[in-house]
Amino acid sequence: MKSVTQQVEVPFHRAMVGEEEVEAVANVIRSGWLTMGPRTIEFEEQFGRYIGAEYCIAVNSCTAALHLALDAIGLQPGDEVLVPTNTFTATGETVAYMGAKPALVDIDPRTLNLDVLDAKRRLTPRTKAIIPVHLSGQPCDMDEIHAFAEQYGLHVVEDAAHALPASYQGKNVGAISEITTFSFYATKTLTTGEGGMIATNDMNFADRMRIMRLHGIGRDAWKRYSKAGSWRYAVLDAGFKYNLTDMASALGLVQLKRCDQMALQRSIIAARYHEAFSFQEALETPTVKTDRQSAWHLYVLRLNLEKLSIGRDEFIEELRKFGIEASVHFIPLHLHPYYQKKYGYKHGDFVVAEREYERYLSLPIFPGMTDAEIEAVISSVLAVVRMNLR
Repeated sequence: MKSVTQQVEVPFHRAMVGEEEVEAVANVIRSGWLTMGPRTIEFEEQFGRYIGAEYCIAVNSCTAALHLALDAIGLQPGDEVLVPTNTFTATGETVAYMGAKPALVDIDPRTLNLDVLDAKRRLTPRTKAIIPVHLSGQPCDMDEIHAFAEQYGLHVVEDAAHALPASYQGKNVGAISEITTFSFYATKTLTTGEGGMIATNDMNFADRMRIMRLHGIGRDAWKRYSKAGSWRYAVLDAGFKYNLTDMASALGLVQLKRCDQMALQRSIIAARYHEAFSFQEALETPTVKTDRQSAWHLYVLRLNLEKLSIGRDEFIEELRKFGIEASVHFIPLHLHPYYQKKYGYKHGDFVVAEREYERYLSLPIFPGMTDAEIEAVISSVLAVVRMNLR
């Protein structure tokens, strides 16, 4: 193992893009068609085949995807949507966009995903839907979630921002629930810089989301300025400006071809970390249930703080001294001022999420990491542990 004195700086993430992506985007620019067009339609079709969904709708972010999904299921002001408190704010804020309440739920202490039993406790007559978030890329307990949703007539909208590609009981995430939303942000396995995708097998949902992603204009609005289209259009509803450009889609098409390879690299890094850290009493490695496959978007390491003389924040600062950038995913929603002021949440409402938040951090994990970078992360983490054992 490399000595920590031979410092290797490791960023939290580095996108795996190359000349093929550059050429694909350049070809779109040369074509003169820059916004949503034929490359976007091709990207939707290929993505649908990849995950096994009948309909895919490309949008400019996973936030947009969640917003369109909640509109499609008919969420109304005053409704409630069950959302894990341990997620990025986009999951909760899109519920607020609709005038509904994000009804926060505690997390499973093993997986850090939504706790279905706690969700049941927080059910009210106003509950309309549940958004399971596949944190770090590990699918939630979808059988239990679907059984719960069916019993109480709830819609299921999966937040799979972290979960491409991932599978649950042999079935791809994206082909399991009514609607699934994906992110193509810069740090994701497949990136278009900014972007997202909605997957569904419901034609009515798909038609609604296609219309609403582009100002509520009727189908094939993107063709208005091509030979196949007409200047005449019909506005069917007050929609949004959420379409994905052909430049971004060209990037996504190249990335999609390498998605399995990039996911494999993430899993190999995760295995290296697990081997190095699993026998250290001050560390707790991620738990992945045996009936599912994680996308390993994140590697969330937990600290057994009773074994250490420093806390999580200090641990991250010590790693930075070794040149290793770590992060935290996420600060629970109920601890943020907006959710406290708007909905009355407070410290102490979700004891598991708060306890785990105080001790977890995310290590660098991305395709293209060199052996030297992986070893630098491992040796630095172990060095910080050794220097700070009680």
